[in-house]
Amino acid sequence: MEGPFLSRLPKQADLLQALTSEFSQRGVETGSFLVIGAVTSATMGFYNVYKREYEVKSFQGQYEIVNCTGNISLRDGKVFVHAHIILADQDFKCFGGHLMEGTQIFAAELSAFPFPGDALPRVYDEPTGLFLWSMD
Repeated sequence: MEGPFLSRLPKQADLLQALTSEFSQRGVETGSFLVIGAVTSATMGFYNVYKREYEVKSFQGQYEIVNCTGNISLRDGKVFVHAHIILADQDFKCFGGHLMEGTQIFAAELSAFPFPGDALPRVYDEPTGLFLWSMD
């Protein structure tokens, strides 16, 4: 198992796809991570617990990544990245949500912390309508 590592993600790549690719290439199946940097567009989701679906919103423009944090696990046997992101605009106002595809990197520095042991698979959880860790 690889220990903690640092990486710079490619400019203009999709942030969620770049994270998934980085962990897949390194064989990381379970762990946590942090990202700081900047993006030139963003797409986020908000999980509506009553509708049991994500409401998605996209933002155009330049934003600082104040924080992006998440975890790595397996879903359907493949590396799955679950992340939340907080962005700041040029007026220093912050907003955030669930990281979705459609967030374009300007600069992104990744700090990753793989965990030893077996990966936690995600399974459908009927009470929430989400794919959560199987703790069995």
